[in-house]
Amino acid sequence: MSGNWVDTRAPAFARPYLRLSRADRPIGTWLLLIPCWWGLVLSMLWTQSASWSDAWIAAACAAGAWLMRGAGCTWNDITDREFDARVERTRSRPIPSGQVSVKQAVAWMILQALLAFAILLTFNRMAISLGVLSLLPVAIYPFAKRFTWWPQVFLGLAFNWGALLAWTAHAGALHWPAVILYASGIAWTLFYDTIYAHQDTEDDALIGVKSTARLFGTDTAKWLKYFLVATVSLMAWAIIETVKPSGSFLALVVALAGPWAMGWHMAWQLRGLDINDNAKLLQLFRANRDTGLIPLIFLVAALLA
Repeated sequence: MSGNWVDTRAPAFARPYLRLSRADRPIGTWLLLIPCWWGLVLSMLWTQSASWSDAWIAAACAAGAWLMRGAGCTWNDITDREFDARVERTRSRPIPSGQVSVKQAVAWMILQALLAFAILLTFNRMAISLGVLSLLPVAIYPFAKRFTWWPQVFLGLAFNWGALLAWTAHAGALHWPAVILYASGIAWTLFYDTIYAHQDTEDDALIGVKSTARLFGTDTAKWLKYFLVATVSLMAWAIIETVKPSGSFLALVVALAGPWAMGWHMAWQLRGLDINDNAKLLQLFRANRDTGLIPLIFLVAALLA
């Protein structure tokens, strides 16, 4: 991405490390952060309470998402360095291009993870335990494309963990609506990352890397419709289970408008889908920041209703 802040403002010595963390590509941080904010606001609807500590949870999730996305991307580049050197789109990354050594990348990954852990320690004990447990899907994800056609499921498990974490950080315990919301986020990840993966299908086929994009091929649009329906339905179910016991009817209606509007935005993406146009695929993938923010706006409005 030309003209980004890493290339124009960051010190020269820091640029390879910031590129390892994809700091020049903020969409990944948004996609990791948004489920955290979903979980936090939905938890506030569950308890029918809000306090200044929730503002810290929201801010801590933002900082943690930036750091853990960076640590995760660094880990991904360490494990995929041989594949990246053979793919046109990724061969300029810091490790395969020789800008950063593997040892330097490992040190950078550990530093980011330790900073994120320091933030995690400000949460309650249950949330801390969930945060530590999240390292498992993060560690597994880079290897998933070697043994399954569904690596996007593992990405979804990792990227939406924040919904469980933020819910628990507010409520002090994990409840079923949070798990249902987590499942909704996984379906959403399958939607947007299948779109993203279509950029690399030719290279992936040559080097033997699996993905849902390769698995679905020309049937991708049909599968994306399934993921759309699953995303919207599961989120609506999570909202009903959350708001129905103690919230008002108005709050329920407002909150349910969120997944409905999100579904229309995903349908708009489907109308513009062209699996052979990489520029369009990247545009649609990046549009998912707005896709995720749409239900968040309605959830916040429901909290105020």
